[in-house]
Amino acid sequence: MGEAFLLACGLVLLIEGLMPFASPARWRQVFEQVLRLGDGQIRFIGLCSILLGLLILGLAGA
Repeated sequence: MGEAFLLACGLVLLIEGLMPFASPARWRQVFEQVLRLGDGQIRFIGLCSILLGLLILGLAGA
């Protein structure tokens, strides 16, 4: 269980680092747009991310 958690954290960091590494200017633009969103919009994006993650875990059989 602990090893799987560490692997998952490592994978998240790897994926999260791809955009700022590959295109820092575009990443900055996207980040600035996110800062302009309201709390409700950010929560909705977070909820969608959670549901998508649960769906992927369910399909993967975890």
